[in-house]
Amino acid sequence: MASISNALSLKHGLSLWCPQSTPVNRISQPSSVASTSFRRRFSVSASSFANENREFVIVGGGNAAGYAARTLSSTGWLMASFVLFPKRLTLLMSGFHTCVGSGGERQTPEWYKEKGIEMLHEDPVADIDIEKQTLRTNSGKLLKYGSLIIATGCTASRVHYVRDVADANSLISSLEKAKKVVVVGGGYIGMEVAAAAVAWNVDTTIIFPEDHLMTRLFTPSLAQKYEQLYQDFGVKFVKGASIKNLEAGSDGRVVGVKLEDGSIIEADTVVVGIGAKPAVGPFENVGLSKTVGGIQNKHTRNICYWGCSSFPLKIYNRITRVEHVDHARRSAHHCVNSLLTAHTDTYDYLPYFYSRVFEYEGSPRKVWWQFFGDNVGETVEIGNFDPKVATFWIDSGKLKGVLLESGSPEEFQLLPKLARSQPSIDKAKLQKASSVEEALEIAQASLGVKATV
Repeated sequence: MASISNALSLKHGLSLWCPQSTPVNRISQPSSVASTSFRRRFSVSASSFANENREFVIVGGGNAAGYAARTLSSTGWLMASFVLFPKRLTLLMSGFHTCVGSGGERQTPEWYKEKGIEMLHEDPVADIDIEKQTLRTNSGKLLKYGSLIIATGCTASRVHYVRDVADANSLISSLEKAKKVVVVGGGYIGMEVAAAAVAWNVDTTIIFPEDHLMTRLFTPSLAQKYEQLYQDFGVKFVKGASIKNLEAGSDGRVVGVKLEDGSIIEADTVVVGIGAKPAVGPFENVGLSKTVGGIQNKHTRNICYWGCSSFPLKIYNRITRVEHVDHARRSAHHCVNSLLTAHTDTYDYLPYFYSRVFEYEGSPRKVWWQFFGDNVGETVEIGNFDPKVATFWIDSGKLKGVLLESGSPEEFQLLPKLARSQPSIDKAKLQKASSVEEALEIAQASLGVKATV
């Protein structure tokens, strides 16, 4: 949990909020949602509260929480204190630190200490009282906040799951010894883990219930191209399959994955990448979205929900929830700025997804695709995947989304402009493009036509 004030003397520790913590004992709902100035201060005695003079408190330990802390520190607010996930220290993962991906410095424990950020851990939040602006932990500590940022993220759905350095080390250790790996799930995690495993020269099989990879985004035609590439690297696929159970040997270690049809896929290591669920724990009674999950994002007095939240996707006028680092980064920045300035501007997010695999030294083919926008309507696919391919989503004559594989920096920079502008585009002309480059030129030219968003 993180709090920020102008006080110059703080303890430095770490306390993490756990998604499996005890249920909320009491939620006091506010009688009104009138906004309050972020300049409000409170005076407390050390005997009454476990923290002192905290204006901001951040609950969470992932990307959104880290980016929120960085944004606060960059605006001159130098004191903070976190409640994070017990033993799930994303900030401490070897070789990965929040904000590095966007060019920021490594947010190590020393970084937080230097910024005056108090980190608390392994004492989960059990209760929130919105009226009194307090949080109570399992140990009974009472924490006071001026403004609260809830960025608790997601909990993993597991067997081998990677949420902290111990998980990562465990998976690496298994891959070092593994001969046959089964990856369950055909989405982001499944594809990226399989690409890594086969790079270790391990017999690798992906199992998933759908009929092609990445069904949330890829068209069948696009998925077929990636599946063929993966097969060229040695990855095997078992599609349309449901898992009944894992088979164990006499020593208790996994020896195979049994499918519903009775067949068994041999394995000495199993990695499950079947998505995640919003970690809302003690905040679930604040208000959950019944359509897409997560806490309904809304500025309730001085509370901001991100990372674990559902939110209005302004550009498409619908409620959504995004599990991606880009959203964590941008939403944290928006959340902090809203609390600091008391502005309530709508978070205007443009969906963005990407993946990079097979980039190890000596790889015969490196893969890097980016997608911006919305994958709705009809599709036009251009290119032979040698290495480029582009897919355009067109709805009611307007370009809604674009996916590009192996583009140049200039081509990738064009994608968000196209997706946000949603220009009218000549589908027939686009279909006649002889190359990805020509198709992108046609799309770029369409930006001259005024589009209604």
